Amino acid sequence: TFMQDSVVRLCVPAEARYARSVRMMASSLAVVSGMGIDDVEDVRMVAEEGFVYSCATKPAACDMTFALGDGSVSIDFSLGDVHDEQIEAAGVDLSLVELLLSAICDDFTVTDDNTLHVVKRMMESDGVNA
Repeated sequence: TFMQDSVVRLCVPAEARYARSVRMMASSLAVVSGMGIDDVEDVRMVAEEGFVYSCATKPAACDMTFALGDGSVSIDFSLGDVHDEQIEAAGVDLSLVELLLSAICDDFTVTDDNTLHVVKRMMESDGVNA
């Protein structure tokens, strides 16, 4: 595990129109943690997909905690109580979101306390994670 330098919390309504604010905050924080352009873009995409995932579970609001390390960003998204069957019945397919998150993130889990936890670490110049 890495030493967390800073923790930033963001709470927005669980509505699609706030996705841009989430992306912008994530991008800005990735820059603060020392990431390059490609990694910043990955963090932006991870934040957006995590936000989509959280919104699909219908929380009262989407609480996000960004933990910044040296060249890494982890994000915890609060989840609501709506589960897979209800989400699918509402016409939302989270399998694509899960596929994207698992492809881009270094760590992607849903914890026992109903939190989506994602971690993105900076890539080394040879393409191997730091």
